[in-house]
Amino acid sequence: MTVPETELAVPDLPLMRECPYVLPDGQAQLREQGAVTEVRLFDGRIVWAATSLAAARALLADDRLSVDPDVGDIPKLSRVLALGRPERSRTMRTLLRTDPPQHLDQRRAMRAAFALKRTHTHRPALEAAADAALDRMTSREEPAAELLTAYIRPLVTTGAAELLGVAVDERPDIDTVLHNLNTAAAVTAYLTDRLARPDRPRRGLLGDLAAQVEAGVITQEEMVEYATVVLVAGVDATVSTIAVSVLALLTHPAELSRLLAGEVSWPGAVEELLRFVALTAGLVRVARADIEIAGVRIAAGDGVAVLNPLANRDPEVFERPDELDLGRRPRGHLTFGFGGHQCLGQHVARLEVEVALQRLLARIPGLRLDVALADLTPRRGTISGVGALPVAW
Repeated sequence: MTVPETELAVPDLPLMRECPYVLPDGQAQLREQGAVTEVRLFDGRIVWAATSLAAARALLADDRLSVDPDVGDIPKLSRVLALGRPERSRTMRTLLRTDPPQHLDQRRAMRAAFALKRTHTHRPALEAAADAALDRMTSREEPAAELLTAYIRPLVTTGAAELLGVAVDERPDIDTVLHNLNTAAAVTAYLTDRLARPDRPRRGLLGDLAAQVEAGVITQEEMVEYATVVLVAGVDATVSTIAVSVLALLTHPAELSRLLAGEVSWPGAVEELLRFVALTAGLVRVARADIEIAGVRIAAGDGVAVLNPLANRDPEVFERPDELDLGRRPRGHLTFGFGGHQCLGQHVARLEVEVALQRLLARIPGLRLDVALADLTPRRGTISGVGALPVAW
């Protein structure tokens, strides 16, 4: 069969990062095709890709785009996501693959646990977890550690336990569950068992949801699904974001020096790191109606990939966008998305990144990579990262 010449001209969507905080080779060149342009996915499907910040924000706020697989065929950016159609699981249909009004109802059931005021109450527990992990690290005879397992995961586990409202003595169980190879199934099994006990949690997200179960607002099954999707979607992404933020700082010593000298603020530095590392492959949608944008027509049924890491480096918005500048204060980045599906846990993620970096660098200001940058094992998929982060001091 002869492939039409127009299809031959459609570029492939590059997704593989050689360095976790560097865009995939060739992705930035998509901007030359337009703010919204056609790209070819790994399976040969041609979809629309938003490359500019303005176009990305407009599309993410447009209710003519859907995340519901019953509306149309949601694009899959990687082969892993194409296996088993996970977007049709009950867990994925909670928050991640629902449209309003169902999506709004689901967010409403959980929003109190993610409010900024309540999120700030987690700080003492996070700082204590960070300090305890650093005590263990620095008491070793050898001044070296693998940072993911020794420091980052224990801190994020504590954050998850605080969010859920799980008692301190149960946190080793949470740690095992969160870092299971089949995380979603493990979390669901743990929560189902835990919530069947008479002493179910009365605080945190689980306490909020339990009260709604008792009031008949949601079911017990929905309670488990809500808590599961929060953990599955949030924990892994936060672990990777902290790890790659550490990596970015250690490989940008001038910026790290500014931060340690107090020349830039911590909140601003965290925001710039979030803009700079942005580890997702993109945000996928399907059009439920025709959309005219940036001189192109997206037809009903067309797939759309909002390339938020690329939009975060839009030169029309951010000066020297491919450089890490901790004094930048990059308002409007899309690391947490935008519109009705903007990340529910963004305040929690910001707090965990800030505490993790602050405590680590205050305690070990001479931290350094213990391998060459090129020797790190990249983690590839819908969330980029590293398989391990060896450090020394």
